[in-house]
Formats: sequence, structure tokens, C-alpha cells
Amino acid sequence: MVDRDGVPSLTEKPVPAVGFLSGLSGRLLLVTAIFVLIAEVLIFVPSVANMRLQWLRDRLNTAAAASVVIEGLPDHELPRAVQEETLMATGTKAIILKREDASRMVAAVDMPPSIDAQYDLSDVSTLTAVYDAFDTLLFGGDRVIRVFGPVGESSTRIELLLDERALRRAMLGYARNVFILSMIISVVTASPIFFALNRLLIRPIRRMTANIQEFAADPSNPARVLEPSGGRDEIAVAGIHLAAMQQTLQRTLKEQKNLADLGLAVSKINHDMRNILSSAQLMSDRLSDVDDPVVKRVAPKLLRSIDRAVGYTNEVLSYGRMREPEPRRRFVALRPLVQEVSEVLALDSRSDIDFVAQVEPGLQVDADSEQLFRVIHNLCRNAVEALSQDSGAERRTVLVTGLRTGSVVSIAIDDNGPGMPAKARENLFAAFRGSVRSGGTGLGLAIARELVLAHGGTIALVEKPTPGTLFRIELPDRPVPLDAFRHRAS
Repeated sequence: MVDRDGVPSLTEKPVPAVGFLSGLSGRLLLVTAIFVLIAEVLIFVPSVANMRLQWLRDRLNTAAAASVVIEGLPDHELPRAVQEETLMATGTKAIILKREDASRMVAAVDMPPSIDAQYDLSDVSTLTAVYDAFDTLLFGGDRVIRVFGPVGESSTRIELLLDERALRRAMLGYARNVFILSMIISVVTASPIFFALNRLLIRPIRRMTANIQEFAADPSNPARVLEPSGGRDEIAVAGIHLAAMQQTLQRTLKEQKNLADLGLAVSKINHDMRNILSSAQLMSDRLSDVDDPVVKRVAPKLLRSIDRAVGYTNEVLSYGRMREPEPRRRFVALRPLVQEVSEVLALDSRSDIDFVAQVEPGLQVDADSEQLFRVIHNLCRNAVEALSQDSGAERRTVLVTGLRTGSVVSIAIDDNGPGMPAKARENLFAAFRGSVRSGGTGLGLAIARELVLAHGGTIALVEKPTPGTLFRIELPDRPVPLDAFRHRAS
């Protein structure tokens, strides 16, 4: 979709709805819970290994305590009932005591034909304990294992034959309890983190997003500009920059609207000006037949002024469309051009504003005569208007000087008026913002700068110790092509 100016319209594109899980809030909650669970898993892995070792050590200690009692009995086989009670109390299939000189079967019932795995609890590394724990959780349950270790700090060792089913059941119960506890911890931990981050991050981002959508719907409304929160964090700074950007965009849109209105107005003026020009041409033809020398001298200037008026309207219209014609450069005598500016300004002897031209008669400048006339006329007219509003100076003067230095011609327009206001200095050469007087458009300086830059020159406001305003224009000559130089030299 495009708007009426041919610019793609962002507001016409469908905006997807933001759900809880697809939005930042849901993702933040999910990511927080996942990281808490990862932390719980990192805690669970060594804890389940430690739980398994502790469970087996408890069985060894229980069997060792029973064996100490049995050791005091005569050295003969225990009754079957006593063995079953002892094995049931310790949860084992067989208990064997080993000394340096002998081994004794303390109790045994239903000896298995083979042993599936054996574990020495006297020295177990962390990685081995973790591996054995997960081996029991994933693949255990139906195996018979042999576990052995020392009895206290003595040299006696005790061995147990165990059914792994009870161990695995205990480990699964422990894992279930840890999982439930982890979920509770995840919710309890993630919830305050989520609400805190939602308040600190998500809500300000949502506020900025909503403001951007509202501003896009009506960018010219000053009420749609974001009001910064006043904080010092990154989001607050982003809000300040967003508000500044929106204000700049509103000023730009206002300037574009002014340009559009100006283009429409100039188009209407240009249409009517053609009819006026036709009438003026007919009148000048009749005036040329009059023998009065004053009429013969004034009539061509009158017609040329009307032609310039029409040209100005066309050029202002082309400025609004950002299409300024390329300068048709040639060497122009500067002094007659400045005198013509003086005549157009109509500063006669009855005016209290002096127009002084200090330009050598033979000074020429490489420029488009019409465009250079516009530049000097705009600057001199601004100087005359500033002097007209200033009654402080005894004798008000506009001074135009010209000087050639090598291949560069410097033109200065100086006046002894009140000077340029601070606001105009801040927006110098900016259309609709760099106006010196109240109600002005600032187009004069903007057009002058554009024309000077088209010639490859510079225009600048020069500070001076005395009151008034001084503009300096510097225009370089075009470089001479080598072929043209050789042709001229031959």
C-alpha cells in the first residue's frame, strides 16, 4: 500500500497480534523458568549420586552393626530364622565379613547364581558416582549387585549382596521429590523475577510501542509525541531520543506541507502571471513607439523586471520540487550586475539608505548571470529590509564589494543594521526557519545558498566587530580543460 504521495504506508500493513507466549512477557517467563530448571538439574546430578552412595553406606553400616552382634556368638551357623530376620533388617541377600586371616558368611538366603555389578565404597570419585547413579536409574532394577567397604576404621571389610530394585525405587522417589521441589522453586523464583522485569522493561517497551503506533496514525498531532519517563536507564534514554525524533519529524512534515502549499500558490500565481506578462509586453511595444527618452529608457527595464518576476515564481516552484536548474556559466561583468540590483531595489536619492558598490569596472566572475543576480538581490533586499526597520543608525548603508584573488572571486554584502537575530543564526539557510524578519519564509537565504553551491562556491555569515550583517560569497572559476587550453594557445 502507498499513500497519496507515493510513499509506502506502514500503517496499512497488518500488524500481528501479540500473544502471551509469543510476546516478550511469555518468553521472559519461559526463559526464566528454563534457566532455573537448568540450575536445578546441575544441582540434581551430584545430589542423586550422593543420595545413592549414602543409601548404600547406610546398608553397609546397618549390616556392620548386626555383624558386630553376631560376632559375639559361637562360631557356628546361625539358625535360618535368625538369618532371615537379619537379612530382612538390612535389606540384603547375603552378608559377608572379611578379615585379613579369614572370611565369614554372616547370613545368606537364596544365593543368586551370578552377580551383575559390584561397587567398592571405600574410594569413589565424583564422576564415577554420577555415572553409577544414572546407570542405576536408567538400566537398573533387575540386577543383583555386590557392595563392599570397610567397617569403621578397622581392617575388617563387609560385603553385601543386594537386590537393586529397592535402591532404584528409592532413587526414583528421590528424583520425583527433587523434580516437584524444582518446579515449585522455579515458579516461586521466576514469578518475582518476571514481575520485576515486566515492570522495569516490558511495560516501558509496550508504552513506547503503543506511542509509535499512535504517532504513525497521526504524525502531525503534537499530542502524539512521547512524553519521556524521566529516568536515566537505557529505555528512558531511548524514550528521550524517540521524542526528539518525533518532534523533528513533525517539523519536517510541517515544512513539507509549507512547501506543498507554496508550490500550489506559486502555480496559481504563475498561471495568472503569464496573462499579466502578455499584457505588459503589449504595453511595452506601444511604449517603445513613444519618442520620450525617459520612456525609452524605463520601458526595457520595466519589461525585464516583469520577466524576472515570472522567472522568480517558476524558480520558487522548482525549489519546492527540489529541481533547481544547472547554472549556465560564462564570464559576467560584476559591476553592471550590482548596479542593476541597485536599480531593482529602487533606492533613489530620496531614500535614506545608501547603496554603495565598490567593484572594479573590469572585474568578471564565472557564473550564471541570472542566478548570481538572484543571490545578490536576495542578500541586498534582506539588508534593505533590516535597515528599514532600524532607526538607530544615522546613515544606513548597504555596501557591496568584489575582489578577485587568483581564480576565486569574493563578493561581500555588508550593512550597518541591527544584525541577525540569534534564532535566525541557529537556522541559517534553512527554509521556513531561517527568516530574519517576522512573517518571513527564509527562502531567500535558502535559495541563495543552493545557487552558490551549484556554482561550486561558498556563502557564509561573517562575524564583524561593528553592528550589522556581513555575508561573503566565494565563487571559483571553472577549471579549463587541457584540450581547450591547447586550442586557444594555438
